[in-house]
Amino acid sequence: MKIPFTIEEFLNVFKSYNQSVFPIQIAFYLIAFIVIYLLYKPVYNNGKIISAVLSFFWLWIGIVYQLIFFTSINKAAYLFGILFIIQGILFFFYGVVKGNISFKYRQNIFNYIGILLILYALIVYPILGYYLGHKYPSSPTFGLPCPTVIFTFGLLLFLNRKISVFIIIIPLLWSIVGFGAALNLSIYEDYGLLLSGVLGFVLILLNNKSLNVKTV
Repeated sequence: MKIPFTIEEFLNVFKSYNQSVFPIQIAFYLIAFIVIYLLYKPVYNNGKIISAVLSFFWLWIGIVYQLIFFTSINKAAYLFGILFIIQGILFFFYGVVKGNISFKYRQNIFNYIGILLILYALIVYPILGYYLGHKYPSSPTFGLPCPTVIFTFGLLLFLNRKISVFIIIIPLLWSIVGFGAALNLSIYEDYGLLLSGVLGFVLILLNNKSLNVKTV
């Protein structure tokens, strides 16, 4: 797959974004750790809270990163932006408005793999990127597509209620698209994106089968 920009242009978009929105990256990490806390110490409506966070992250990426920044070097980002916005709306509608998405730590294989994906997105990803030469601000921080999609799949492995497959189609598609770009640009930390997408998708389907609550 040929891409319409160079690695230098790609990293410069990250630099421009990171410098423009700082210090919101710190806030994103704080929000992520609050979400992790809610997985282990659930409160009333924690499903709605976590869904609202996921909705915000996907809307933020679609509007701010894709439409405002990434379109400067890739016109396909207009389509990407729309897809991320749609995904944000899906999380908000099904998780917040209808309240049909819920999360719970159940000490099973799905949760354990979910923990690994979350840790990869928040900790391993930036450390690996640093040692591969992708240093801040010219690096994909949490709150940008690839680490956030990995984080999303990690969270969805804590579902304790069935969800419809179409809710996870866009994250799966991005894991494939993002991996294609990573392969061309040698962004090795993004290789985990494809693994998280395919593995997460399959495990979510298996988790669905293990649950008896009605699909949203």
